[in-house]
Amino acid sequence: METSVTRHISSENPRVMVVDGSKVVRKIIEQLLHQDLPGVTVLSCSTGEEAKTHLSSGVVDLVTTALRLPDMDGMELARYIREHSPQAYIPIVVVSGDVQQRLLDRDLTSDVTDYFDKSLGPQALSTFIRGYIRPEGQVPGEVLYVEDSRVVAVATRRMMEKHGLKVNHVVSVEDAIDILEKAQMEGRIGPDIILTDVYLKGGMTGGDLLEVVRGSRFGYGKGMLPILVMTGDDNAANQTALLRAGANDLVQKPTEERLLITKLGFQLRVSQALRAQSLPTP
Repeated sequence: METSVTRHISSENPRVMVVDGSKVVRKIIEQLLHQDLPGVTVLSCSTGEEAKTHLSSGVVDLVTTALRLPDMDGMELARYIREHSPQAYIPIVVVSGDVQQRLLDRDLTSDVTDYFDKSLGPQALSTFIRGYIRPEGQVPGEVLYVEDSRVVAVATRRMMEKHGLKVNHVVSVEDAIDILEKAQMEGRIGPDIILTDVYLKGGMTGGDLLEVVRGSRFGYGKGMLPILVMTGDDNAANQTALLRAGANDLVQKPTEERLLITKLGFQLRVSQALRAQSLPTP
């Protein structure tokens, strides 16, 4: 399911869809992307309907959309892409000035991969997109990794540590919850990101972990504590259910190293920026 996406992200000619009602905004972003990502094809769309048409024209590596479009809401477009895209999964980034509050209020649906605060400016958005399409350098962070297969865990842990990530591996959801509870008692969130398998041999599954982290027990939103779910299930309905339950993104098994590290880095950048913004001013 991830094959076409993996191949194209590795390509020298990525395709990025930019959906915004402002011609000026689209032109600025397109110019910056051409500077930052040589070889990029920018699919510039002024409406949701235009974006729908482009969706069938070939592989799309990433979509950015404004929340307010001339003909529909950006969330409506995101839902359409999830339901009709011929690709297994396209990262969708909402660009808006009030996304942070929407994240805190849980107003953004699981159809959205992540967000970008437009007040940071077009150049920052271009850099943000480049970081996903062609990640450069290592993004530091602590990964709480939940996997009960020793063979899979050793291989995946080596992948992450090779890229400078600190990995805290546990074999069950119950162990992961203990770590989160201890951190909470100390006034911390704990890990920077969670990577979990769906099916585990213990009493709780990866889906249960999503419910605990996103629910009233911890109440961590997708921006504050991102969760990547590893799954070998190609069923689109099951994948959608995981995203609706609170997964930021999915990683198909068997795991492709570049795609895993790219997705981890993308989520870490967003989460670290959001956490920094939420810290009280000294």
